[in-house]
Amino acid sequence: MSHNSTIDTATTSLISPNISIDALKTSTPLKLGLLASGNGSNFEAVAQAIASGQLNAQIQVLIYNNPDAKAAVRAANWGVEAVLLNHRDYKNRQKFDGQIVQTLQQYDVDWVILAGWMRLLTPVLIDAFPDRIINIHPSLLPSFKGIHAVEQALAAGVKITGCTVHLVCLEVDSGPIIIQAAVPVLADDTAETLHARIQVEEHRILPQAIALAAQRRSLILNHA
Repeated sequence: MSHNSTIDTATTSLISPNISIDALKTSTPLKLGLLASGNGSNFEAVAQAIASGQLNAQIQVLIYNNPDAKAAVRAANWGVEAVLLNHRDYKNRQKFDGQIVQTLQQYDVDWVILAGWMRLLTPVLIDAFPDRIINIHPSLLPSFKGIHAVEQALAAGVKITGCTVHLVCLEVDSGPIIIQAAVPVLADDTAETLHARIQVEEHRILPQAIALAAQRRSLILNHA
């Protein structure tokens, strides 16, 4: 086996459930509101999936909480309106989340996507969009919840980690799992190299998870 083929095998991921996104398309476009705090690469992944026809959705608005967040630049490049809500300007988390809810409702959002959103959610936001808030986390939940998940995985010495997309509940990183992608930990991995490979899978599974969650919710509502 060549050195290159060894690397290819070692970095191959496993996605579960492994469902074609084409089989998950909804009849009407999903109205998404994305929340991001930083670089916005997951925002980009969702926008690209929509542009390529993989995901039948439209991004109504991007909300970002850090004035220097590159996610706002990405939104501008895609012609998506970006709204800065700086959490530092609010008395408490509840007031902040209340303004987020008001903004999302103003833009007629149905699904809220936490695409690198580094703020804890309160019941004010969670209760406004029950079972319609989606988060992506860089570990195979329930392992390594919270911040520094990649560093946690390396410190634990696990051989496999990955990423999880899940519905949001009040407890951090604990809502029902929608989809996961496993990524092997290589012997020479650093937090940076491992996180970079995990992000590749994040970008792959987030659009799938949005479509899958919407399909599941539609089936539940139709059979209620």
